[in-house]
Amino acid sequence: MTALLVAHGVRHAVVCPGSRNGAIVHNLNECPAIRCFPVTDERSAGFYALGMAQCLNEPVAVCVTSGTALLNLAPAVAEAYYQHRRVVVISADRPAQWIDQLDGQTLPQPDALGRFVAKAVSLPEPRNEEERWFCNRLVNEALVVRNAPVHINVPITEPLFHFTVASLPVERKITLTPADVQPHVLSHVVRMFMQAERPMLIAGQPMNPNLDEAVSMVADDERYVPDFVLYIGGSIVSKRLKHFLRKAKETWVVNETSAVTDTFMNLTHVIVGDGAVVADQVRFMLEQQPHPFVQMWDDLLTRVRRHAETYDPVYSEMAAVKYFEFQCSMVNGQCSMFNVQCSMANVQCSMFNVQCSMANVQCSTHYANSSAIRLANIYARHPVWCNRGVNGIEGSLSTAAGFSCVTDEQVFCVIGDLSFFYDQNALWNQNLRGNLRILLLNNGKGGIFHMLPGLDQSPARDKLVAAEHHTSAEGICMQHHVHYLKATNTEEMQKGIATLVRQESDIPMLLEVFTNPADDQMALQGYYQSLANI
Repeated sequence: MTALLVAHGVRHAVVCPGSRNGAIVHNLNECPAIRCFPVTDERSAGFYALGMAQCLNEPVAVCVTSGTALLNLAPAVAEAYYQHRRVVVISADRPAQWIDQLDGQTLPQPDALGRFVAKAVSLPEPRNEEERWFCNRLVNEALVVRNAPVHINVPITEPLFHFTVASLPVERKITLTPADVQPHVLSHVVRMFMQAERPMLIAGQPMNPNLDEAVSMVADDERYVPDFVLYIGGSIVSKRLKHFLRKAKETWVVNETSAVTDTFMNLTHVIVGDGAVVADQVRFMLEQQPHPFVQMWDDLLTRVRRHAETYDPVYSEMAAVKYFEFQCSMVNGQCSMFNVQCSMANVQCSMFNVQCSMANVQCSTHYANSSAIRLANIYARHPVWCNRGVNGIEGSLSTAAGFSCVTDEQVFCVIGDLSFFYDQNALWNQNLRGNLRILLLNNGKGGIFHMLPGLDQSPARDKLVAAEHHTSAEGICMQHHVHYLKATNTEEMQKGIATLVRQESDIPMLLEVFTNPADDQMALQGYYQSLANI
């Protein structure tokens, strides 16, 4: 924390007496870059820090011990909030397990200053590298805030006074670049990308098709590891891709919210701006000056996409999604996509038009979470909607249904059985029309649980974890006046999907594709195993 205070420009600290914050005061005093000013009364100390921040127009720290000492800063912090001054409150705290246990000077300190600070973080006491990363990230999140006070709460376990570190560590600093300098920053970001030895442009939603499979092929080949990652868009589905990109040297994130999203644990810059604009400029430069590392990845992705197109899965959920995407692309020659932008507020793709029917009717495609969206990552060649903000299965059908109520275009929802039956009340709505089309993938359980290593050793997997069932959507469709189709083999599945995509209807339409979870697992495993041969 002390190292990052220095890195973010804190040069003055008002310190108050106390035992729990003694170690922090010691650190601030020992640091030659920071000048300390002792003030006994915390109420006064807060205003001392405010006055310094006014005069210097830079962040000033105020450090207090645990308990009511922190609460005494509230008037000064409130004043700093409305003056837009950067007062950095640092409070020592007792270990969380002693809160409300009649332990002295112990009260709930995280968020104690409420809305009068723009950011409040409570640090872990790091015992391993992941906790150290978390601690570093939290301090950076607080210190990148501009024009407002922030609060850093520091729980400290006894012994308190054990000074063994000779000098401050070199800590990763995350820099925030505000939007008002974007035209200048845009050229700088693009220049950094083009000058990097191994740059990679990563988009969340809209997704990067087939990157998961490409990463599985790369394995430990260091030639494919980027040294500079430019990350735009929303969340990423593939856990394998996230772990791979954590090998990179550094990541720059572009978003419009100034959020510190350190997905790959190597974030160094947050650029406030429109990620689509940055991505377009990068692509333009790559057309003018092809980059060998980018070309190497493009070649690999081309091979993976060809494999996805030629791989012939057994009758399964995978086969159904492949044929569905094939139908969507073939009815009008191919799916066309333009005006792609990314809405970070909803972590969804917005403002796109995909041509997907013989009658030239536009369509939007929603995928539910879990297995469905992972199959979309393999076969979709257009933007898709998916609730990847927190990745829950609830509400996937309702989201697609609500979408269909306010558009005349066809709205497809590809959804698994647990997601569908959980959200079946989405069909209990008088506003639904024939533009809502549902592809229900029913293998009688949460099929993704078959893919988790080690879970097959548990006798609880199928009935208790994967929620095994024998439920059909036919009665639900009859009840809610939804045209029902079903498929139990390849021929029925292909005929049903063609009907789902092409046929006109005045009421919603649902195709329920029944598959065996063992066949679903075999199809997906066979796909990944055969990647080694391409």
